[in-house]
Amino acid sequence: MMARKIIILDRVGYPSDDAFRVAFWLDVPVARQPFYADAAFVSAVIGVDAPDASELSALRSGVVVEVVDTVFMPTGTTLAQLRTRAQAIHTRLQADVTARNLWARYGSFWDGTTWTVKGVA
Repeated sequence: MMARKIIILDRVGYPSDDAFRVAFWLDVPVARQPFYADAAFVSAVIGVDAPDASELSALRSGVVVEVVDTVFMPTGTTLAQLRTRAQAIHTRLQADVTARNLWARYGSFWDGTTWTVKGVA
């Protein structure tokens, strides 16, 4: 089964506008996966563990991170336009997860005399 990357969840603001709540599944760099891991994670995607639990396992182990956002579209937007917009958002979010490293100095410490510099790539 191919892992999903973009899942349209529901339409919000109906009937006043075409806004959709969308789950984006983003790949996490290997060295940072422990920081995203959460064994109790519950996805916004219903049935994420069916037909097999590989997607849920990837989310809980930090291999993949889920970002849920609302995508606002002009009234009358076609499904093709929504898909194109969602793909562009996924590309931007994926670039951010790949580039942003909040743990670049994680584990660095001072022993009272000397600093030992560590970090996560």
